[in-house]
Amino acid sequence: MDNDTTHLYSIEEFEDSLVGDTIKDVYLALEERGYNPINQLVGYLMSGDPGYISSHKEARQKITKIDRNKIIEVILRDYIKKL
Repeated sequence: MDNDTTHLYSIEEFEDSLVGDTIKDVYLALEERGYNPINQLVGYLMSGDPGYISSHKEARQKITKIDRNKIIEVILRDYIKKL
């Protein structure tokens, strides 16, 4: 690969990647603490109550930085791509 090659990335791809990485980090932190990560994430996304997310490994801080609608959008888009 040539070092002079320019790579273009869209803002949407970058944001989706950031959201995906955050969800993965939160999922792993919840699992590590013995929680059911899916139930906890759904509870948070449905209610907006950050109490569903453990503060372990800064999981709560990470996920509350991202708009819940954006999280749902990324999850849905990823799911539909796999159909």
